[in-house]
Amino acid sequence: MRSKLVGFVAGCMALQMQATLVPVWQPLGVLLLCLLLAVVVRRRPMLCAVLLVAATIAAGFGWSDWRAQQRMSVVLSPAWEGKDIIASGVVAELPQIGDDATRFLFQIESSNAGDAAPHRVRLSWYGTRGWGTAKPEDAESAAPDRRAGVPDLRPGQRWQLTLRLKRPHSLSNPGGFDGEYAMLADNIRATGYVRTGKRAQNIALDEAGGGFGIGVERWRAAVRRHILTALPDARFAPVIVALVVGDQSGIARDDWVLFRSTGISHLVSISGLHITMIAGLFAAVWMALWRRSFGLTRWLRTPLPLRMPAPRAGAIAAMLAAFGYCLLAGMGVPAQRTLLMLSTVAVARLTDRNVPASLSLCWAAAVVAVVDPWAVMSAGFWLSFGAVAIIFIAAQMALDGRRSGETESWWIHIQQGLAGSTRIQFAVTFGLLPLTLLLFQQTSVVSAAANGLAIPVVSFVTTPLALIGAALPDPVAQPVLNLAETSFRWLAIWLEWLARPSWSVWVAPVAPAWALLLAAGGVALLLVPGAHRAWAWRAQGAVLLLPMVLARVPVPPPGEFRVVAFDIGQGAAVLVETASHRLLFDTGPRYGDHADAAARVITPYLQGHGVAVLDTLVVSHEDSDHAGGTETVLGAVPVSTMLASLPPEHALRAEAEALGVGFAGCLAGQSWTWDGVVFEVLHPVQLPTDGARVSSNARSCVLRIGNGRHAALLTGDIEAPQEAALVASEPAQRLMADILLVPHHGSKTSSSGAFLDAVSPQVAIFQVGYRNRYGHPHPQVWQRYVARDIDGLRTDKTGAVVIQTRGNALEVQTARSMRPRYWSSAQEVEALANAADAIDALP
Repeated sequence: MRSKLVGFVAGCMALQMQATLVPVWQPLGVLLLCLLLAVVVRRRPMLCAVLLVAATIAAGFGWSDWRAQQRMSVVLSPAWEGKDIIASGVVAELPQIGDDATRFLFQIESSNAGDAAPHRVRLSWYGTRGWGTAKPEDAESAAPDRRAGVPDLRPGQRWQLTLRLKRPHSLSNPGGFDGEYAMLADNIRATGYVRTGKRAQNIALDEAGGGFGIGVERWRAAVRRHILTALPDARFAPVIVALVVGDQSGIARDDWVLFRSTGISHLVSISGLHITMIAGLFAAVWMALWRRSFGLTRWLRTPLPLRMPAPRAGAIAAMLAAFGYCLLAGMGVPAQRTLLMLSTVAVARLTDRNVPASLSLCWAAAVVAVVDPWAVMSAGFWLSFGAVAIIFIAAQMALDGRRSGETESWWIHIQQGLAGSTRIQFAVTFGLLPLTLLLFQQTSVVSAAANGLAIPVVSFVTTPLALIGAALPDPVAQPVLNLAETSFRWLAIWLEWLARPSWSVWVAPVAPAWALLLAAGGVALLLVPGAHRAWAWRAQGAVLLLPMVLARVPVPPPGEFRVVAFDIGQGAAVLVETASHRLLFDTGPRYGDHADAAARVITPYLQGHGVAVLDTLVVSHEDSDHAGGTETVLGAVPVSTMLASLPPEHALRAEAEALGVGFAGCLAGQSWTWDGVVFEVLHPVQLPTDGARVSSNARSCVLRIGNGRHAALLTGDIEAPQEAALVASEPAQRLMADILLVPHHGSKTSSSGAFLDAVSPQVAIFQVGYRNRYGHPHPQVWQRYVARDIDGLRTDKTGAVVIQTRGNALEVQTARSMRPRYWSSAQEVEALANAADAIDALP
């Protein structure tokens, strides 16, 4: 049975890796064929078992395929992108309140777009907490109207809103987060923002309608308000909210850094451990009361334990408590997994059956895949089930190693319990190491020490107190909630001390697939139960971990270079790599007060590809779409030298000097050579003087990278006058380049014909945001490139562009062509085909 359940999950995974969906009859036909053959060969058990597993794989593939086709059939019509849609509907989920906006799920009941607009959309209402002049989080879209504030949105409220929507689209970078898949998994078929809105006139409908789901969301919202009202100024009040209702939106960015660096992020949510603990506690209390018939024995003809055994009553109570807590949590994947496993154990208890833990785990995984086929590709799914599987193995090891005998004292029991808990914690830490490095490219070195204290404190002190405080009325709740918050605040002191050393977090590049498979086998050997020759198995397991630990991302050979133009929305950021040096040209845009391209895209890529130091950081000019992530880069990665075309009083100069970074202004004539590759600054020709009125675009650094066979020209935001000056002042050979980072993102003020003729590129990279409000690239500019047979790659369609020089050839890849998936829109698929044609045309 286990192999068949695992086969169904594998089939669901296989579908999520497909570039296109297939007709449902194909996997259905494979399923029927396998079942028919299994009947024919039923007297050959091994072959029959293989055919049944193949049938379950086909069943999982077909089920996921059918669900995907149903969901993909609903999407915003391209004709309504960026247009005003007047929609009436209901706030369908607990809103997430951020520093710059309130984000919420809106269920559209009617609109002027009719069936062209999907019914479930994710919206942002900008203006919360003083939106000011910050840009919206999604810098690709047009800027919304600024508002002084946002009304108090609550689940079940009916609104009439004027919306601007766009189809599901996200940034696409090698190894980066796939936001489009996440939106598909959440059944979000359009996103956008609110321009104007007003409440429905019949407010009474807000409290009456909506069904069970809206009722649960109202309950969660009321509990959140209750907690925040009781803890108005507490630093970790958002953590208490996360532990009770699963809403993590209020947790500060610095606190998340602390939790990740100490490896306790899994505790700052409603995890399986919390649900199991609450279910067990509730079951124990209920069984104690049940055995005593709730003190009603003298009034009952038959005591309750005689009507139903206490263990069965406790199993029912545990299931109900877990179900209620999971509803309060929002039914995430960890909550679903725990609820299903507890339900399996409870059903086994009710039917007097003994279900092995591994079978419970397999059933839970299969049911989660049936309910949500997209969950099988999420990090939470694998971390959750992986942790539980390792806990089962480690717990069995602890039982095998426990002493037996009737003379054991309570002190020996305590010692054995502590030793077993420590063993389990280390097993989980090391057991999840390959998966953690694959998903996050880093792991906490101090995780075992942090979790050793954090797990009992959060699970047995903070969470129970938080739940009790949430259930109590206002006058009594405040001291209980204060005590819960204080317990976590004391824990944070320990965590901050652990996170203080620079070595507390181990950052490692992504290892190749073969190294990760070896590491998985090594983990299995490290966790092998039993004492006989266990040391030999574990020594071999440690050896198998070495390829993953020592893995390094391939670098260009001497004399070659690699250019990575990130997909960061409307902005610029390009990484240039040689055999032993790294240069970053611009740092992308700032999305809001607490978000920028460097944090979301650039630094994760650098960590995942083993870039420990930036030899040079070039900031072409001070515009926020080019310099918005500079502070984040300087704080996250050591930088040796910084070249920037900035005004003398600019804050980034002081920031670099404070960190000990060598700073110099960009100036034509600067040049250096790394590993046989020459870097030359061609513009500006002089530094701006104090008080000089020179536009930031006109000061842009222009950097040329060449190895004698190929060259790349990175141009910042220079415009036609600067292009003309370069054509006039530079010899033709110095301007020619195979790769051109298009000036000013394809603005009509740049990319003059004379400049393109002088550069004569083969590939032009347009770093632009999806449906950006500037209309970049301008149609006339695009036509100039087309007329000259220059292959234009737009990052909003192709994702990040990676170009590697190899002798006389250029190897061009795009992020979407590296990982084609069925949820990409038709427009993006067409862009991939165009990119492939461009690659084939290169020498």
